Amino acid sequence: MNTVAPAPTPVTRTLTWCLHLLVVGLLLLAGGRAVADGGPHAGWTVAVAAACALVYAAGPVLWGTALRGNRPSRRAAALWSAALGAVWLVLLALSADAVWVAFPLYFLQLHLLPRRVALAAVAATAAAAAAGFAAHRGSFGAAMAIGPALGAAVAVAVVWGYQALYRESEQRRRLIEELTATRADLDRAQHTAGVLAERERLAREIHDTLAQGFSSIQLLLRAAERALPDAPETAARHVDQARQAAVDNLAEARRLVAALAPPALEGTTLADALDRLCATTGARHRLAVRFRRTGGPAPLPTAYEVALLRVAQSALADTVRHAGATTAEVTLDRPRDHVVLRVADDGRGFDPGLLPAPDPENGGFGLAAMRARIDALGGDLTVASTPDQGTVLTARLPLTPPTGHGTEPVAAARTEPETEYKPEPETMTNPEARP
Repeated sequence: MNTVAPAPTPVTRTLTWCLHLLVVGLLLLAGGRAVADGGPHAGWTVAVAAACALVYAAGPVLWGTALRGNRPSRRAAALWSAALGAVWLVLLALSADAVWVAFPLYFLQLHLLPRRVALAAVAATAAAAAAGFAAHRGSFGAAMAIGPALGAAVAVAVVWGYQALYRESEQRRRLIEELTATRADLDRAQHTAGVLAERERLAREIHDTLAQGFSSIQLLLRAAERALPDAPETAARHVDQARQAAVDNLAEARRLVAALAPPALEGTTLADALDRLCATTGARHRLAVRFRRTGGPAPLPTAYEVALLRVAQSALADTVRHAGATTAEVTLDRPRDHVVLRVADDGRGFDPGLLPAPDPENGGFGLAAMRARIDALGGDLTVASTPDQGTVLTARLPLTPPTGHGTEPVAAARTEPETEYKPEPETMTNPEARP
């Protein structure tokens, strides 16, 4: 896979211009010294130095590409390096000052050629520089070999160090890009998860409030339709109840838009809200609904009160629509470390093992939504039912929420005093359905 080479950094541009100036300066030195000394080959020296400069001028593209970390074509790099080396050898044969040009040649060879070939080229260049200088001096000494060899060693160390730093820098750059991309992916995933969670929450809210209210309105209007024209008073009563249900649904819709607590819980306690729910359900439908509270008053987190109220609303709505029950009872209990809500009816019951999969379009979303609400708060929801023996739905929530469920501590819950309530001695008409 081809990648676009990164743009030259200020450091690489500075190194490039330093090399250009070094080469030009050393070639001018060799030509100028030849003219100043007035040697027999001064003209040739100047001409070869100019030719060397022209050959070098053809290579900055290769050099710049190498500095940016992309090795150029090996064939092009080898041909240009060989041509430059050949012209330099001619200049070295004409002037001893050309020995200094070997130093920038080391850098070129180390950058442009593969490592093994570059090392061989650097060694050959150092040997040629030592031999050329010795030939011009007419003698050979250890210092003549040490100078080019030391220069070659310094060039190798500098270039390999630069390449190592460049590779490390590129690795860090790629790592930063990967981290940035990963963070962006994580942000998108979190956003998607938040959107899905909010959709699920709204689905539960709508199902437990607006959908149940609309179902109640539909049942009341059907009852009013059946009562007409023989019992206009009964029809008017059903219509009035449907109108009140529509008012309640409108309040719920506004609450959903404003993201506030349920209107039924505003300025009151959960027990009072459940009591009103039972009274309203019993008044609107042919179902005797009672509310009972056992245990002492218990301040609860708002999230608990909302969840338990919604569960009670959904359970009673299912009882009205599906159970065919005549009586139902909602019980709010507070054992030592739990709060328990039970909704029992004496309806036709069902086999919990044969429940269909959730189907929002056909009204099969209620039990799944209730269980999701309770599970989100670290509690559990169970359904006990037998055909023709009624149904008992039980929701349990711990008074000390598990860490990570996002509910406020119980100590921070609203603390409005609950009105004293004494349980009534009556029992359900179907005791077998009691938990």
